[in-house]
Amino acid sequence: MTLPAAVLFDLDDTLFAHRGAVARGILTYLDAVGIVATDADAAIADWYRLEEHHYHRYLAGELAFEGQRRARARDFAASHGVELTDDEAGEWFTAYFEHYRAAWTLHDDALPCLDALRAKRGDIRFGLITNGDLAFQQRKVAQVGLDRVIDLLVASGAVGIVKPDARIFHHACELLGVDPADAAYVGDRLRTDAIGAAEAGLTGVWLNRVGAIAEPAEAARAAELGVLEITSLDELPAALAP
Repeated sequence: MTLPAAVLFDLDDTLFAHRGAVARGILTYLDAVGIVATDADAAIADWYRLEEHHYHRYLAGELAFEGQRRARARDFAASHGVELTDDEAGEWFTAYFEHYRAAWTLHDDALPCLDALRAKRGDIRFGLITNGDLAFQQRKVAQVGLDRVIDLLVASGAVGIVKPDARIFHHACELLGVDPADAAYVGDRLRTDAIGAAEAGLTGVWLNRVGAIAEPAEAARAAELGVLEITSLDELPAALAP
């Protein structure tokens, strides 16, 4: 069995170590502004929960991209006894963001995986499909060096379609000039990434780094669609071409 002509990836927490950068960024920023986090793990979890909540409001069209950032900062600061105006929330997030950006990095298995895939198939194409703002995601991709090895970046903010809508997967395949049946998509979210891709006709791969247990209905749907599950990108070449 040969590798597909194209392998596409989610960005955050698949190739890019987003959670680690968030954790380091928020803790160093709290220290910088003199807010004592008595429970560091709880503070990180709360910040990440607010990110998920408000970012999905942005994806749903309820908030602008900058608005979801301000909402996250305002809610988090309030939980630590600090009330922020809208402008202050924007400044708060901007200051945090510099600490977050300083912690940007790829997962250790990201580039070795791409190298291993290319060693197996020299003409393989690589792409990214991300639910997010194009300029912001381009900035991350460039800073961590992915722009030198990725052929394509598709962001929902630019095309007006979000995963798991099949159209965003088809759009990326069309841009790469490959049939969805000859492409794979790898992501850390079972429903949004792996099942969404598989329903669009690609090989869906769930990168389950944390050992999450799938909801029964999603597990059944994934099995029906032949979704592959891996725990590290090191496993991807063999999973796609056993």
